[in-house]
Amino acid sequence: MSFANKSHSSIDMNPILNGRRMRRNRSSDWSRRLIRENTFTINDLIWPIFLIDGENKSDPVTSMPGVERFSVDRAVRAAEQAAELGIPVIALFPNTDPDLRDEMGSEALNEDNLTCRALRAIKAEGFPVGLMTDVALDPYTSHGHDGLMVGDKIVNDETVDQLCRQSLIQADAGSDIIAPSDMMDGRIGAIRNALDNNSYDDLQIMAYSAKYASAFYGPFRDAVGSNANLKGDKRTYQMDPGNTDEALKEAELDLEEGADMIMVKPGMPYLDILHRIKETFLAPTYAYQVSGEYAMICAAAQNGWMDKEKAMMESMMAFKRAGADGVLTYFAPEIAKKLNGK
Repeated sequence: MSFANKSHSSIDMNPILNGRRMRRNRSSDWSRRLIRENTFTINDLIWPIFLIDGENKSDPVTSMPGVERFSVDRAVRAAEQAAELGIPVIALFPNTDPDLRDEMGSEALNEDNLTCRALRAIKAEGFPVGLMTDVALDPYTSHGHDGLMVGDKIVNDETVDQLCRQSLIQADAGSDIIAPSDMMDGRIGAIRNALDNNSYDDLQIMAYSAKYASAFYGPFRDAVGSNANLKGDKRTYQMDPGNTDEALKEAELDLEEGADMIMVKPGMPYLDILHRIKETFLAPTYAYQVSGEYAMICAAAQNGWMDKEKAMMESMMAFKRAGADGVLTYFAPEIAKKLNGK
């Protein structure tokens, strides 16, 4: 439509805008890149992978399209892929054989369990990739909880004692980052003391500081096999989704007890929590884009309701904008390939 031949007088926008035209900086790709306030790089990625027993074996997680559980030898190849793509860290989560799960989560203390075997096998290859290990009992307990149970109660101090021993076993096997995800009181200080007293004073701790009792964990529990046998819920130790001030107190306590890095989980539904924690403590702060977030994007893309790649990358920018120093995401290989131009 042309406006050149209109007989009526046009509105003079100059006095209204007074020279302020925000769109000038958006007018070209180079200009948009030049003024961009936040960026996301491969260095911001942590790739969570799932482990299973067996050899040369991979098993699709049906509720997480594109995600597979790997036998140890294939986990080694995944670590090699991470190194080639430039992903700094992979996080290991075991799907323990149901026959090895008991009320006490005894397999967590087995020096030859899935996680420890994977740690040793990957370390033996010398890849320039950090290895992060989950410290919690839910992959090992027959009741599916992150802690020990007495009757219907999750007991705190007895659980912390077991988590300290689990941390030392993982440290012995080669873990670079111990990541307690259990939400027991005092566990960061106890684990820090246990590590320091056993000559692991350089080993890092990433605390799941604000881990909410969320509906977004379902596909993850499928992936590690803890969903079917979960007795009750986790609301007595994971946080209430309605609370924000409590998250700051949890983060403060974890940092005081010796955490090197802190995490908010889930990610996108809790960007306000992420922002408040980062702004308050200025500590290395991470978001976990959890299985439910991943599955929703994939499902919507499969139905043609959104562009997967665009949604994936936009979600990463949202985390960075909110203050995340990095993100745990199952999209990590796809994102790294895109950023590498592959």
